[in-house]
Amino acid sequence: MSNDTQIFYLRIALIVVGLIFILGIYPLTILWPSGWAWGHEHSHYAMMIVGVYATLGVFLLIASRDPLGSRSLIWFTVWSSVVHGAIMAVESIQDPMEYGHLIGDVPALLVVAIVLAMLMPRSKMATASA
Repeated sequence: MSNDTQIFYLRIALIVVGLIFILGIYPLTILWPSGWAWGHEHSHYAMMIVGVYATLGVFLLIASRDPLGSRSLIWFTVWSSVVHGAIMAVESIQDPMEYGHLIGDVPALLVVAIVLAMLMPRSKMATASA
């Protein structure tokens, strides 16, 4: 894939992920709580995490204008998604009441990380030519 094509798809991925983070996480916690909301009672944590991801989503939309100028934010999104997903996977396995996360938000975060990582240019030459 050419560098220009890769950047084009990275921009699309940043827009899609950004919009999902802004508009999709809260509805998913309501519609599919066993796969997206932790705990079984009302939790202040849920709104805090929704707020953090909505904020990240706004910045991913901004990053879509100049992905190469936003490398640190994109790599933060990749690695924080891996770490967050891994921790949630371990916690889900340890608590049978949270197994739904293994088919909900855990794989979703890993997909975000994989897609963004695969679309980020690696070499200095690729970055310089963009």
